[in-house]
Order: sequence, then structure tokens, then C-alpha cells
Amino acid sequence: MTANSANIPPSIFRLSPLIRITLLSLYIALTIPLPFLSQVTAAPVPPELLWIGIGIGLVALYAVLTEQVIVDDQGIQVTYPAWVPRFFRKGWSLPWSQVKELKPRSTGQGGLVYYFLSQDGKAYLLPMRVAGFARFVQIVEAKTGIDTTDVRPLAQPWMYLILLVFTLLLLLVDGWAIATALTTAQLT
Repeated sequence: MTANSANIPPSIFRLSPLIRITLLSLYIALTIPLPFLSQVTAAPVPPELLWIGIGIGLVALYAVLTEQVIVDDQGIQVTYPAWVPRFFRKGWSLPWSQVKELKPRSTGQGGLVYYFLSQDGKAYLLPMRVAGFARFVQIVEAKTGIDTTDVRPLAQPWMYLILLVFTLLLLLVDGWAIATALTTAQLT
């Protein structure tokens, strides 16, 4: 059901840098103090094991945040770089001719997400955290003929800015906690 057959060059939309930076910073702020505190409190989990776990978690989080959306004349595709195993994050693709409608669904937190419904009844989550979301939705509307006037990103940028500010404050507290842990370790 292609509304506009005009050729468009392939466009790649990546996750918003603000979202990437915020989520990676929050992960670091929540996990980095753990090995230091483990050492000071003589916890049964050795700090080395925590460092390994934190490293694996950081790579996994970064893999999730490398999602990219490719739109072209044929359709839409959600992909990940080749280094991300397919069993971990599998992408999807949907030809424009198979898009039947865009269906809104409310989330458990009161937000609104949208799904592409295909001709065969399958649902594909509309990527809503990409940089250039307005342009992305314009392309979707041009290619499908579906009215996207009311489609908004799931979270507004100010929400991630607030989270980033509090994450930076948490990193300051982490610095204090790590310094205290190192000082305490030297005294004992």
C-alpha cells in the first residue's frame, strides 16, 4: 500500500545520542562502586568477578543501544551491527507494501507506543527513540499513506536530560563513595 512511489535515498536513523549517553552513564553510575564496596566490606563476591560482570553488562547494553533503523523505497528495517549476535538482538524488516496500519497501544507506565500491523497480522514495534524522529515519521507517512500527525516519541528529550542530570549527581556521590572505600581500605 505505497502512497508515494517517489524514490528516496536510504536513510539511517540511529538511537538518539542523548538517550545513549544517559543510559550508558546511568549504568556506569549504578555499577562502578560495587567492586570497591565489595572489597571494603569483604563481601563473598570478589571484586574481580564484579568487574567482569560489569564489563559484560556494559558490552550488552552498548549492543542494545547500537540499533539502527533503515528506511528506503522498499521498506523499513531495524538492524544491529554485525558484531551483535543474532540470538541476542534480532532485527526485522517490513516492506512498505505489507504495512496495513499503525496501531497505538498504551504502556504499563501510561505512555503510548505504536506498532506497524502487516497484511498477515504481525505487529512490529515502531522505533520511537531514534534521532530525527520527525523526519522518520514523515517518511513513514509518505511511503504508507498512514496519517502520523499524532505520533510522538515515547519519551521527550527533557525527560532524558533530567535523568542525565541526576545521573551526573549520582556519579559525584560514586566518586565520594569510591574515595571513601579506598581510604578505608588503606587504613585497614
